[in-house]
Amino acid sequence: MNRYLKLINFEFIRFLKLYLVLIGLTILTQVTGVIVEAQLYVNRANEMIYKEFMPKSEFIESYGPMSFFNITQTAWFMGPIVVSGVILVIYVFFIWYRDWLGKNTFSYRLFMLPTARIHIYLAKATTILLYVLGLVALQLVLLPIEIQVLQWMVPSEFRTDLSVSEITNINNLNVLFPNTFIEFILYYGSGIAAVCIVFTAILFERSYRLKGIVYGLLYCGVSLFVFFAPILVNEFMLKSYFYPKELFFMELTAGLLVLACAIWIGHFLMKNKVRV
Repeated sequence: MNRYLKLINFEFIRFLKLYLVLIGLTILTQVTGVIVEAQLYVNRANEMIYKEFMPKSEFIESYGPMSFFNITQTAWFMGPIVVSGVILVIYVFFIWYRDWLGKNTFSYRLFMLPTARIHIYLAKATTILLYVLGLVALQLVLLPIEIQVLQWMVPSEFRTDLSVSEITNINNLNVLFPNTFIEFILYYGSGIAAVCIVFTAILFERSYRLKGIVYGLLYCGVSLFVFFAPILVNEFMLKSYFYPKELFFMELTAGLLVLACAIWIGHFLMKNKVRV
């Protein structure tokens, strides 16, 4: 366990500089976006009310009150989230290939460490999960601050206040912030399984080179089919026969099976086939 934790710490530190850039980008862009959007709304209200002599009630009826929902629909807010997501998806591949493709090939030393090779696999997967949860936690910390900034800038009569829980229920965000434990297991469990599938596909490529690309793609296809099999069978063969809870538990079982197979195959490849 101690060596596994050391590997997590090692992998986390390797990406830390770029991770801190993502954190800084998110904070700066979102807070700036709240200020800019709030100021634009206030300027528009001042122009229409004091220059065009539009009654306040008519302005609110025409333009609607300002709320944090408006902020979440802008690139100021969603842009950093999308950028962070894309970079983390790229890093799912880079976290492995940097060990082989750097100036000083690091894979040999990594695989020769006095620890089970599966610890390397699990440490990389855990690191990706920590990165994701860290950015989600950052967003939860930022939301109350951004709400307060909006309240400072927009007078209450022109504003509709939303709580953090109401904001996280917005369609764009409810995948990042599940409402129930079941949704958390479904969304984040699926994400972990997807990461492990990609990891194992990469190990196929590293083990068999050109043939490994074909093996990896086939493996991904089979894994996706197994994962979605309960939904496909329920929709196209049984015509929505199962209750949602029954379907959830079947999906959970399929997901655990896919995850276990990904880890087992990855362990087998790392132990017996992968080239360093």
